[in-house]
Amino acid sequence: MTKPNTLFTSGKPVIAMLHVGALPGTPASGLALAEIEAQALCEAKLFCEAGVQGLMLENMHDTPYLRGGVGPEIVAALAIIARAVKAASKLPCGIQILAGANHEALAVAHAAGLDFIRAEGFAFAHVADEGLIESSAAALLRYRRAIGAERVQVWADVKKKHSSHAITADVGIGETAHAVEFMRGDAVIVTGSVTGDPPKRSDLSEVKKKTRLPVYLGSGVTEKNLGLFFPVADGFIVGSHFKADGHWSRAVDAKRVGQFMAAHARLAA
Repeated sequence: MTKPNTLFTSGKPVIAMLHVGALPGTPASGLALAEIEAQALCEAKLFCEAGVQGLMLENMHDTPYLRGGVGPEIVAALAIIARAVKAASKLPCGIQILAGANHEALAVAHAAGLDFIRAEGFAFAHVADEGLIESSAAALLRYRRAIGAERVQVWADVKKKHSSHAITADVGIGETAHAVEFMRGDAVIVTGSVTGDPPKRSDLSEVKKKTRLPVYLGSGVTEKNLGLFFPVADGFIVGSHFKADGHWSRAVDAKRVGQFMAAHARLAA
């Protein structure tokens, strides 16, 4: 039986992605920090009005990503933005810092009062665009204890998108999810192979058989396929589908958000 996630009062929550603008020092940066924060708050307000149950910030526009760590300028900027979003939304909020900057994400979450992080490479290594991402569970949870951030949950990707898993090809996605639970993770995230692609229903079913942790879908969930996944998944992290034309880099489309949340409400009824 799946352990309930105490962060949410309703079952099968929708967590909307806030892809903050390119941050200081990154190749695409062009906005002042105050402008990036204002943009994030505007999107957060739109999502709240549509009835989402949670928010997650991500530095998606900081391409190309550093591997396994980011500079203090990124940590400082995200802490400021995240704290503002949390205060304004009053929703459960999380953060992912690309690529694989799990310690930095935990520090931001702790400082900004966030509720969870999304971690790459928590259990088992994989090869991402940026290079080898090694398992971080042992060091990350010791760091969480050291800074007094035990209240911050760790949600771990398994067989993460945009990655090669050849080095763990003999370890199934279900066994990887089981390892996340064994290594004291708080939730599992299942994705498709790239941003915007849905996971395989078979992958989701295998993961659900191997772990009691909540299992969230982390890519490719749309208004059209929500019904397929709704009976099995414990929640939905939605990014690209909420943007104009379904592309992650474009502005949030209020109509698309509203239609998705209406479909979610019908299924939850």
